[in-house]
Amino acid sequence: MPLPVGASAPDFTLKDQNNQVVRLSGFQQRKAVLLVFYPLTFTGTCQGELTGIRDNIDRYATGDLQVLAVSVDSVYSHKVWSLQESFDFPLLADFWPHGEVASSYEVFNSEAGFANRGTFLIDKTGVIRFSEEAGPGEARDRTAWDAAIAALPVE
Repeated sequence: MPLPVGASAPDFTLKDQNNQVVRLSGFQQRKAVLLVFYPLTFTGTCQGELTGIRDNIDRYATGDLQVLAVSVDSVYSHKVWSLQESFDFPLLADFWPHGEVASSYEVFNSEAGFANRGTFLIDKTGVIRFSEEAGPGEARDRTAWDAAIAALPVE
C-alpha cells in the first residue's frame, strides 16, 4: 500500500537526466508536485504513461505544479530516453541506494527490484493529497490525477 492521503511526503534528493540535483523540499511553499514512480525506462507501458504527460505537459508543469518522474534506472539511461522521447520534465534516478525513495513512499517492489506505478500529488506544504499504486503492466488513468490537481486550492 502506498503512503496514504494526509501523510507527510518524505523528502528526497535525486539527480535528474541532466545530472542536476532535485530536492522535493525545494518546491515547498512554491509549487505542488505530481510525483510519478514508474518501473523502468524503455518499456511500453512506462513510455505510454510518460508520453501522455509530455503530450499534456500544460496540465502537469505549470506555475503552481511540477511533475517529477522517478525510476530506479541510472541518470544516463534517463538522459538517452529523455532525448529520444523529448521528455522535458525531470526524470529522477532512484538508482542508489537502490529504490530508497520508492521504498519511503511504499511503492518499491522488492521482488522485481523496481518501483510499482505509484502516483502522489503533494501540496505546497508537503502533504500528500492524492495517492495511488498500480502494479507492473497496469497502466494508470490520468483522469484521477486531473481531478486531484483540480481540487488543489488556488493561491
